[in-house]
Amino acid sequence: MAEAPTVLSIAVGRTPRTEALFTGAIASPLLRLNLAQVPVISRAFAPMVREGRYDVSEMAIATFLMAKAAGKDLVLLPAVLAARFQEGALLCRTGGEIRGPADLAGRRVGVRAYSQTTGMWLRGILQESFGLRPDAMSWTTFEDAHLAEYRDPPWTGRARASADMLAMLTVGELDAAVFGTELPADPALRPVFPDAEAAGAAFRAAHGFVPVNHLLVARGDIARERPEALSELLRVMRAAGAEVPGREALAPAIALAGRYSAEQGLLPRPLGLDEVWKGTPPGLA
Repeated sequence: MAEAPTVLSIAVGRTPRTEALFTGAIASPLLRLNLAQVPVISRAFAPMVREGRYDVSEMAIATFLMAKAAGKDLVLLPAVLAARFQEGALLCRTGGEIRGPADLAGRRVGVRAYSQTTGMWLRGILQESFGLRPDAMSWTTFEDAHLAEYRDPPWTGRARASADMLAMLTVGELDAAVFGTELPADPALRPVFPDAEAAGAAFRAAHGFVPVNHLLVARGDIARERPEALSELLRVMRAAGAEVPGREALAPAIALAGRYSAEQGLLPRPLGLDEVWKGTPPGLA
């Protein structure tokens, strides 16, 4: 008699990279995936970090690095579920005083959470390319980090209750703001980077990769007790369309994200790659 398939609870966003998992077009006789219904996948990150709600979850790279540094029992899997150039996500008013990134010095910048991965990449770019340290701007946040133990640095402030970041930017309470994948379609707003596409190309020329936003993580007990299930999951994810590049290919992005995160006060120090991959089953590429 054939063995029953291993059941894994998993939270991933429904995107072209994962759609085949949701429809059943890609499946495995060895696995049964209980796909959580999470319309906005970032809402799965805090429950995964704080209580290990799922066996496996999509997770922002900044959130994972913060969780790992805090000793959370999570392991990284070498699957990329979201990666993009970030420059187009930093918006300002079309008729405002901001003409380019250098003009952000001393300005008020909104971001959903200081720990948001898009914000992490953008702050790193602003420091690296324009000499703007994170504390050169005043950051207005709207929610806490996914890691409950984390406290935002002193150069941040919390928006008033029920405040809306887009509205604050539109009326001039903010000079710029960081948005996610859903950018507002408003002609009154434009990217802070005059040519966001060229800025993204310059980042790739300098660093050799497209910034990674979301990876796949598993609870440590799953990695220890069912490593073969995670290996099969990566095979299925690759067949569905997710990028599974392996540890070596991910090393530059993870190393730079770790350095940026430490420079911005998200981590007490950069994590070595051996620390990042600690607990990941050695058989996983």
